[in-house]
Amino acid sequence: MFDFIADVLTYRLLRLPPGSHITESVRFFLYDVPKIYCLLIVIVFVVAVIRTFLPPERIRSILSRENEFLGNLTAAALGIFTPFCTCSAIPLFIGMLESGVPLGVTMSFLVSSPMINEVALVLLWGLFGWRVAVIYVLSGMLVAVVSGIIIGRAKMERYVEDFVFKVKPPGEGPERKMSWRDRFDYGVEYVKEIFSQVWLYVMIGVGLGALIHGFVPVEFVTRYAGNGNPFAVIIAVIIGVPLYSNAAGTIPIVQALMEKGLALGTTLAFMMAVTGLSLPEFIILKKVLKPRLLFTFFGTVALGIIFIGYLFNFIF
Repeated sequence: MFDFIADVLTYRLLRLPPGSHITESVRFFLYDVPKIYCLLIVIVFVVAVIRTFLPPERIRSILSRENEFLGNLTAAALGIFTPFCTCSAIPLFIGMLESGVPLGVTMSFLVSSPMINEVALVLLWGLFGWRVAVIYVLSGMLVAVVSGIIIGRAKMERYVEDFVFKVKPPGEGPERKMSWRDRFDYGVEYVKEIFSQVWLYVMIGVGLGALIHGFVPVEFVTRYAGNGNPFAVIIAVIIGVPLYSNAAGTIPIVQALMEKGLALGTTLAFMMAVTGLSLPEFIILKKVLKPRLLFTFFGTVALGIIFIGYLFNFIF
């Protein structure tokens, strides 16, 4: 259906000549925007309904009962199903610490929540197949768990700002029973909220992806981040950190880069750097974490992403 719509708009309505760079870019844009928007609406609604069964109080209760290793694993897994960006994940991170959840466990959640995005998972599955989607999840889980374990073993609680342990998270109190109508209404409202926040990022991401798809030659990509460059993964991470986007917004760019010959591991490293190591995240966390812990967190996650990139480039 999306192919047909893109063809009609590109060749019949706009009357663009087949085979030109501008035609390829426009068709890519007109195909991906409605497809991603439809997937975004459906998946965010489903995940929002699931989220009503996992309020912050229950999440913290689950994590507090586990031993440290299982807590890291559980926190990373929960991060997949909590549709937070970095900005909204940090208040829950504070609430976990205030409730006595170990620092390393909360760090695993903080890494996983923005990095392993449920929307990106579905989009990757639809665009590249289940193998890439599974690799994306397992890679993000590995980085989140290992980062949390390292920081937890380092006993760096003293490098968390003192006010964090005195904050009472908003929304505390007895859990309210919700009917299915309430859950669906919440899902609709959450779709409206999320879509209003990300639709422009998705469109910009698709636009950049369309330009790369239509105009950037294969030689340019492979020269700086191709298989022959031993520093390709590191370069991808360095490029990704200054950018800020949710995972869904990076998918069109990822798709275009992979079509241009960028290796799978390098592509995943770029995507994880954009979603899990952004400068806005650094600025926000600077108010919560003291410099030593902040740089330890970013350094550990960056090394994990680079390792994953090289590992999957080697495997595939």
